[in-house]
Amino acid sequence: MIPSFKVAFGRVAGFFGAHCHQHGLLHGHMKVLTAGLKTHEVPPDFSDVVLPDKPKLKFFNKVPNLKKAKKEMKKLRDIQGPAKAANSFSTGEFAIMALGGGYLHWGHMEMMRLTINRKMDASRTFAKWRINAPYKPITRKGLGQRMGGGKGAIDHYVTPVRCGRFILEVGGKVELGEVQGILIEIAKKLPFPAKVVTRESLAQMQKEQEERENNNQNPWTFKDIVQGNMLGIRKYTSPFDLANHGRYTGRFLNPGRV
Repeated sequence: MIPSFKVAFGRVAGFFGAHCHQHGLLHGHMKVLTAGLKTHEVPPDFSDVVLPDKPKLKFFNKVPNLKKAKKEMKKLRDIQGPAKAANSFSTGEFAIMALGGGYLHWGHMEMMRLTINRKMDASRTFAKWRINAPYKPITRKGLGQRMGGGKGAIDHYVTPVRCGRFILEVGGKVELGEVQGILIEIAKKLPFPAKVVTRESLAQMQKEQEERENNNQNPWTFKDIVQGNMLGIRKYTSPFDLANHGRYTGRFLNPGRV
């Protein structure tokens, strides 16, 4: 009687054990759905944003209003080195920043003005120029002329831009996702590399540069080598590199140079 009871009890226990084991395997591959409350991000507060009376980009003249046009030399220093003006935000939240030097023609400015004014909502967005109208004359000789004969006539005017200068700013009651596509489209059409920046991304870039300089493990930096005149390097260093500590190669920035 007792052995038969043990056999029957063992069969029942084995059945339930196998069933529970299969249920555990199935339960491990099942997705348990639970109801709950989803936490959304708090929308930004635009109560303190004041829109200007003229939110759109203004028209720039193709030729400056001068009594007498005067020819100038090339002066490549106008596009070399870092920008000393318009390199920080004034009233906007987003901007297009130049990553290299170059010249902006009147056609580039018209492209930016028409793109921004047509695609932005003037009721809650504004745009602002951070560059001047074309003022630097560019001369050119006619096709087929012989060499000599003096400097050519003025052909058009341009605006020189240095690395780190803001081209335009956009602000208002908008977020980055609403205007980022428009600004990227404009940045790709400029004659020099440019990128879209915000107040937060600009502060992050400056913070990374400061950390790179403070935590530099290399004791021989460009600045120390040149100022110490090691191996007589001052004889071969230009005043431009001496002033900028070798961080700029012509009109472009060396991001890895400390």
